[in-house]
Amino acid sequence: MKKRLVSLLCALLLLCGAVPAASALEGEALQAAKTLTALHLLDSVPSAKALKTPAARVRATELLVRLYGVTSATRDVSPQEYAAAQGWVTVTSDQQEPVPTAEFCASLLRQLGYKEGFDNENAALFARRAGLLARDYGDTLTLGELYELVRDALPFPDAEGVSAAQRLVDKGICTQADIQGLFPQELTARQVADRHMAAVFRLDTYRTEKQYEKDQSDNGGSGFFVTAGGLAVTNYHTIKGSSFATVTLVTGETFPVEKVLFYDIDADLALLRVSQTTRDGKTTAPFFSFLEIAEDPDLRPGDQVYTMGVPLGITLAISDGVISAVNHQAEGFTLPCVINTADISHGSSGGVLMNIYGRVVGVTTGAYSSGNNLYLSVPLTPVLEADWTVEGITLAEVLKEAVARETGRS
Repeated sequence: MKKRLVSLLCALLLLCGAVPAASALEGEALQAAKTLTALHLLDSVPSAKALKTPAARVRATELLVRLYGVTSATRDVSPQEYAAAQGWVTVTSDQQEPVPTAEFCASLLRQLGYKEGFDNENAALFARRAGLLARDYGDTLTLGELYELVRDALPFPDAEGVSAAQRLVDKGICTQADIQGLFPQELTARQVADRHMAAVFRLDTYRTEKQYEKDQSDNGGSGFFVTAGGLAVTNYHTIKGSSFATVTLVTGETFPVEKVLFYDIDADLALLRVSQTTRDGKTTAPFFSFLEIAEDPDLRPGDQVYTMGVPLGITLAISDGVISAVNHQAEGFTLPCVINTADISHGSSGGVLMNIYGRVVGVTTGAYSSGNNLYLSVPLTPVLEADWTVEGITLAEVLKEAVARETGRS
């Protein structure tokens, strides 16, 4: 299962990326419209004024049908009739009204083959958690926002693991060269954040059940998902001494940590299983956005890298830098560490170090306080070598084992 997911993400990262640097000058909506026009999803690029107008349901449905690779030459009914017959859209009235964001996200998710965990009211939250949405939108979409949303959805996999972009190639709407030209492999910090921030979370830990019930966290850090089913990586020191823990996503949703599948004190790593039901029991996530681990990072000094985590426990954040040194033997670690210049702070421990291709190359763990820009990350080799299929133990049992070790030494 793990290898299949990794293979899927490898394929997607060939498509994943975003827009040329000119977007910063032209405006995001206009650049998105140009991208969709280049892929023959739009007939022409609207004016900047038109992009600011509300997106009518009828326009959204037309684009949804085109995104599936269906054109007027390959259908014998209207786009609205086609989308309704496929079960993608459930609202067939008020077609000239602005399309609600959640309603369009629900239609898009259905088109991608996803069926559970969302409806026309909460689909935007679902899409943000899953990584389909790169940012939060208002209640309804403008035409420009509709185009941004669809452009950002192009590399997203459907339920069978095929991206919308690849499907357009398979149906002859555009070519592989079109896709590769628009979506380069090397990602900017903005593109990494857009595509992968949803997979990173804040970790809050609690020493006692009373603290957990009152939501009085006494420690914490960061972490990130490595499977869609809720397996996640963090530092061991972020969970040390705790009996309970929760993770909070970019959506603000909080999920309990169920089990620890693996931990290595000396390597400062832990593999967790996170519940797919929120702490309040109101929401179940069929899957999480997750990151691919680079099994052979091949890092060298000067390589560009990105970190993501929750510095100071305030908010999810990204920073960039370069590799300063590899194979650095730091005191207290059994494996050589990586030194890089991508800023982290207290609370970033357990966050992700990524290369320019959006793959995980380390876990952020600390810094040399007496130096500048000397940030440490640990390699994931022990996690990759661990058995991801074990039942695992609770955090309370991990704490009990730690106490037993300390007692045995005294």
